[in-house]
Order: sequence, then C-alpha cells, then structure tokens
Amino acid sequence: MSTRDMTFARPLRILLSAKARDRLGQEIAAVMDGRRFELVTASPARGGEPVDVDVAFITRDVTGRSTKHRVLETLESFYTSLRGSPALRWVHVHSTGADRPIFAELKARDVRVTTSSGANAEVVAQTALGCVLAMARRFPMLFRAQQRHEWSPLMGEALPVDLPGQSALVVGWGPIGKRIAQFLRMLEVTVIVARTRAEPAAAGLQTIAYESLGDVAGRIDWLILACPLTDRTRGLVDARIFGALKRGARLVNVARGEIVNEGDLVEALRDGRLAGASLDVFEFEPLDAASPLWDMENVFVMPHSAGHSDGNEGRVDRIFLAYLRELIGSMER
Repeated sequence: MSTRDMTFARPLRILLSAKARDRLGQEIAAVMDGRRFELVTASPARGGEPVDVDVAFITRDVTGRSTKHRVLETLESFYTSLRGSPALRWVHVHSTGADRPIFAELKARDVRVTTSSGANAEVVAQTALGCVLAMARRFPMLFRAQQRHEWSPLMGEALPVDLPGQSALVVGWGPIGKRIAQFLRMLEVTVIVARTRAEPAAAGLQTIAYESLGDVAGRIDWLILACPLTDRTRGLVDARIFGALKRGARLVNVARGEIVNEGDLVEALRDGRLAGASLDVFEFEPLDAASPLWDMENVFVMPHSAGHSDGNEGRVDRIFLAYLRELIGSMER
C-alpha cells in the first residue's frame, strides 16, 4: 500500500460554506490531486449541523455581521460543527486576528488555527492613512459645515497644521503597521515604532517596546494602533498614556478595541487632551447606541470595516489553499 493510501484511509472532510464550496471546489480538488476528500457544507442555521470534519475554513460570509461579542446564527452553527468534530485538526479563518474565544477553545484541543494575516494589510493601512489625512485636513469640520449650508474656510483656529515635521507612533510592526509607516514617511511624518521588543524595526527608525509608550507620548502628534490583542496590549492605552500625550494629539485605532480603555478615551476627548479619534474597533461590538462616542464632533466611528474590500476574498482563498498544500505535504511525510 502506498503512503498516500495509508495517510488517506478515509476522505479528508473539509467544512466550508456553500459559497466557498462552489467557489473553491475545483481548486481544492487540484490541491488534493487524486487524494480522497469530501467537501462538507456548513449549515447556515441551527439544527443538523455537520460534524466529524477534519478541516474547516471560516470565510467572511460565515462570520457575516457577527462580532466577537455577538455571535449570530450562521457563525454559531459553524462553531457547533467545530465543537462536534473530535478529529478536527486545522481551522483557517479569514481574519488577521484570532482573538475570539472559540480559537482559544480550539487551541486547547490542539487544533491548529491559522489566520489570513497580510490579506487586508494594504486596505487597513489605506484606511488608517485616510483617517490621518481626514483629521489633519479637518474634513469632519467641513462635512458638518456642509450639512449646515455654511461657508467655513479653514482659517484662524481652524487652520490645519502641516503634516511634514509631525511625529507618529505606530504601535504594531506586522504587515499593517509596516505599510502605515511607509505611507507616513512618504508624507514626511517622523515615525516611531512600538512593538513586542525594542530591537530596531529598521535602520534609523526609533523603536520601543509596548510598555514604553509613556516615554515618547509627550512628543507625538499621532497615536496609531495596528497591533494584535495580547495580554501585553490589552488595556495598553489608558488614562496614563492619554495624560502623557502632547496636548492636541490624535488617535487612530485599526487594531482591537480592547487595547484602549474606552472610558479613559472619552474623558481624554472631552477635556481636549486628545484632539480627535478615528475608531474602527471598540471594547464591545457593535458599539452601544448610547455610547457618547457616536455624537462627539471630534470622533469618527467606523463599524469594524477598515479591512473590507472586494479583493480580500481572493487573497484569503489563496492563503487557505497554500495552508492546505502544507497540510497535505505534512500528512505524507
């Protein structure tokens, strides 16, 4: 009996949505290259969820409008299949982060969890850049004036400060943080990097560890969060950091909401220590309708959409297929 026959004594059962099955069926078959497999279609609703799968692919259409804190039926049904599959060995997710509770649960079972890191890095970085430009050029003020049919030139106290010569602290040095830094340096903004260790991120680039944010906060104009949520970054930006910031600094958060103490953020915005904030993520999502952040004139609220674009699906699919090839290769070694 060949190694291939021994390894695939039963079909490899791959769980994915109906849309992903239709889209990727032929490409998965090409990767499997004659090896036995079965595409298992996830249930979009509770009841009769398939179980006993070996591999699962959580695509954007499965997650839908679910958040970490509010799991809707399609995603909950997918989770039921994962929990009911004792032979599950690998789960791939469309997102960059894997900080939802289900992933810690799976890892505790020795299930490998992979993410699509880098798939939307360019899009998220563009969003962060857009936020910087919008706040620097006072777009929110201009939009409000337009709604009032009011001609309000950017003069006097409203006069924007030139970006060249300003300083930005980019927190996180993954694909997103690196691209944000490239954009800012093109605009002649001085960049400081905060990452897991103080080892220089690049030649001539000041680099600090996460815990040293307070040491440089007093000389930065922009605090841009693009780091993963970990034990070290949870609650990293709080009243202490806001109090240390240069007065009039601005915040852009395209990372995770739990990195910022939201109550301290509101106070910093109210007392003027922080001149503005563009927020894609929040401590609890969706953001409560009663949150004061919705109505603050110096805040731009986004519904965790900084990384959404029509090209992400293809990029995520390619990452999944690459990981699938790796899995098949490891099974035959």
